[in-house]
Order: sequence, then C-alpha cells, then structure tokens
Amino acid sequence: MGSTNHKALIYDSYWDSMGGGEKYMATIAKVLSDNSLTVDIYWPENISSTILDRFGIDLSKCNFVSKYSTNNYALNFWNSDGSLPTSISKKTFINMQYPHHEVSGHNFINLVKSRFYTFLANSKFTKAVIDREYWVDSQVLYPPIRTADFKKGPKFKQILYVARFSNLAQVKGHEILIQSFKKIYKQIPDWKLVLAGNTNIGSTDESFARLKSLAGDLPIEFVINPDLTDLKKLYSRASIFWSASGYGIDEKLHPEKVEHFGMTVVEAMSAGAVPIIVNLGGHPEIVSSGGDGYLWDNLDQLEKITLDLVSDEKRLIYISNFAQNKAKTFDENKFKVKLLEMI
Repeated sequence: MGSTNHKALIYDSYWDSMGGGEKYMATIAKVLSDNSLTVDIYWPENISSTILDRFGIDLSKCNFVSKYSTNNYALNFWNSDGSLPTSISKKTFINMQYPHHEVSGHNFINLVKSRFYTFLANSKFTKAVIDREYWVDSQVLYPPIRTADFKKGPKFKQILYVARFSNLAQVKGHEILIQSFKKIYKQIPDWKLVLAGNTNIGSTDESFARLKSLAGDLPIEFVINPDLTDLKKLYSRASIFWSASGYGIDEKLHPEKVEHFGMTVVEAMSAGAVPIIVNLGGHPEIVSSGGDGYLWDNLDQLEKITLDLVSDEKRLIYISNFAQNKAKTFDENKFKVKLLEMI
C-alpha cells in the first residue's frame, strides 16, 4: 500500500439483509485482515457469528465500530446505495453491487468526488450501467465464490432455485417458475422443484402464502432461511438449477430489476447442478449456452430445455461436468489476487 497506516474501513449499511453484497464485503474484510491490516467494520454490534453462520467467513479478528473518521484509514471500502461518500482515506473504493441509474451520478459534486475514488462493479453488466451514470471507468471484480465448498453429491431428481422471497428491487420470479413447473411436471413425475431463500427482507406473510397457494399440491418444496450447511446440501443434490430473476423486465430501462451477476448460479454449478437461467443481466457472463448450461429468453424455451435435458441423462452428466469447471472462473482465490493487486 505504500503507507504506514495499515487500517481499513468497511462500510455497508445492509448487513441486516445478509445478501450477496454482504458476502462480497465480508470477503474483502477477510482478505484484508488475513494480510495484516486492522479492519474496522461500521455496524453498531458485533455480527461476526451471524456472518460466519451465513457465509462461512470468519471475521473474528475484525472490529465492529459505531463511529469512524475516514482520515484514520488507508483504505476505505464503501458499499454504495447510489450516493458517494466524502472520504479522505488514502484509497477509497466505491463498491457498486447494484446498477444504479438516474441518480444524478454525474452531477458536479459527484464528478469531483469520483476523480479520487476507484469504482468496483460486480459484473460487466453492472459496469456498463455505472460507467454511463457516473462517467467513470469502473473495474470489474466478480463476486468471490468458494467453489471448493460446494461438493457434488449423489444427484436427485430435483430442480433448485435459490433466491430471496422478495421482489423489493429485483423481480425474483418464483411465481413464474412455479407456473412453468406446473406445466411440465406430469411429464417428469419423479422430479420436484425446490425453492430456497430468505424471508427477512421484503417478504410478507401474505406474499409467501400466495406462493404456497400457487404451488398447491405440486411436488414443490419450500426451504425457508437456509444456512450455509443447508445450502451445501441443496446444491449437492440438485441436478438442475433454474432462475427466472428479472424475466419480463426491459433491462435497458430497469437494469436494477434483473440479476446483476448471479452468485447462487455459480454456487450451484460448483456442485454440478446444470443452470437453466434467464438470458438477462449478468447471467450471460456466467453461462455459455449449450456448453456449460443454458440461457433462455421465454418460458417455452425454459420448459423445452428442461424436458430435453431430463430425458437425456448422458447429456445432463456431460453438461454438469462442464458447469463445475466453468464455476472455477469465479473462484474466491481469483477475487483475492485481484483485490490485493488493486490495493
């Protein structure tokens, strides 16, 4: 770093959601701590045990602070809500997990601030939106996936989808997948659909009840608020991974409503689940359709691809192996190397 100040600040106002952005920031904190930096995480209470349970990331060596002054830090990693902080840390990294747009990103004040900051984007999709909005040249730092943690086990006749039971920002598309499964399940009677996700943010009893009602007596299982151990088991057993996140959205008009990357897609691929995912947002950066998974543009394609794959076990196994190999592209070790190069 070229400085005698070996302190870093991690700012994220969304720790209570424990989503992909929080895993990203927690990994940054872990990498810095493991490389002899003193790391302060801005949050009013010590949530290291929660982070360990949710993500398997040990931040016990980090400090949780309720006050900070940016001039006390050589490094400042700021998870942005679209606004830009006033930071006088030696190096400030603005983490853009979200394709913020129409937020006056290039107003005069932001233009001045942005000249002193480095912008990070979690995908090329997010980068394209951020660069237009803030008039910057952000760097893509793909989310860290511990691919070795997700093992392929004996595969069951299961289709899995992992996503929050919420449509606050992104349209997660649980209803769409239930409807598609309803159309094809009689042709694959031994298969079931598993929907797993958190309900702590943006989900109501009424919205979840609607999903349960829509599923009716179909072979559909709901797994609520799974921890890391639960997810590993789900991924290991699933033969296919579905996603309809953002389906029906014009990603040029509403980039915030589609999947900005797709961490759960990569986790599932790491365990050998074949992704059949909507061709939107960051998904095309993960999957080469027909090679290591499949991208679809409409529900007829989703259903046909699924039925074709289920009926061809050799093809399913073949694509599964390629999916596992492709997932390594996004391994946590590559994230660490690039992050350390940046600082």
